[in-house]
This record gives sequence, C-alpha cells and structure tokens, in this order.
Amino acid sequence: MSSQVAPPSQTSNNSRSLSSSPNRNLEFVSRPQFKQQTFDEIYGVPENFLEIEVRNPETHVGYGRGMYTDYEIVCRTNIPAFKLKYSVVRRRYSDFEYFRDILERESSRVTIPPLPGKVFTNRFSDEVIEHRREGLERFLQIVAGHPLLQTGSKVLCGFIQDPQWDRNHWL
Repeated sequence: MSSQVAPPSQTSNNSRSLSSSPNRNLEFVSRPQFKQQTFDEIYGVPENFLEIEVRNPETHVGYGRGMYTDYEIVCRTNIPAFKLKYSVVRRRYSDFEYFRDILERESSRVTIPPLPGKVFTNRFSDEVIEHRREGLERFLQIVAGHPLLQTGSKVLCGFIQDPQWDRNHWL
C-alpha cells in the first residue's frame, strides 16, 4: 500500500507537512474543565475585603495658628481584626503624625511608609489639601492592609475606627 504525496511545488503555501515540523512529538492537551461560577460567587462579597477612604476635608478657622484641616476616614471591611464592619471618623494631619510614630515604636518588623510632607506655604489651598488627602489615603491603605499590623498592632484599629481615639492615651 503506497501513499502518494504531492511534490513540494504542488502543495499549498499554507499547509506544512508534520514531518518537517520541529515539534512533531507534541500532543494536543485539552483545557481543564472549570466549574461555572454562580451569580453570588461572581458578584457577592469577597472573602476578605478592606476599603479605606480618606475624604471630605474640612478646614476649621481659629485664631493665629489655630487653623487646621481634618479628614474623614471611612472604613468598610469584614476582616476580623477590625471591630466594626463600617466606621467613619475624623482625623487631622497631626493625628496621623502621632499614629505613624506609635506604629513605628510598636512594630519593629514592619517598615512604616512616610506621610505626605509638611507644607508651610499655602497649606489651606484646595490643591495642597487634595494632594495631602490623596497621600493620607495611600498611607492608610498600605498600613491597614498589612497583615502583620492587622494582627499585631494595638493602635491601628482604634485610629481607623474609634471616634474617641486620643493620641495622649498612646504616649
């Protein structure tokens, strides 16, 4: 039984002989079968989530250097280390400075990121306040998302969730 093969000049440019292929011993493997996800699995609450938002800056007018801006911290989570699933508190920049110092003393194994820098001119302009708000939000998201701080810090949850948080309690 002989099979006839067309000479190379008569074969199509698009077809190649398997014998000329460098990978002739490859086998085709079927894709693994995946279980179809349910609506709840796709759109339901994730297993663990943590959302931190710093928003609504308010500048308070005082006399002389008594002017300051504070920020609203909104936390939504289902992580057990946090006592509340939803919380809203207000903090000023100096509170963040104390909080960061306390975290550094409390946790030697974790590098605490820097806060956005101090501003000495135009510190109450909308642009400066917004830039600081973004930096404070990034800082909190990094710190609150760190697993060692979630389980080992005594100050983390209180700063983010306790409206009565007092920096003097931690000094």
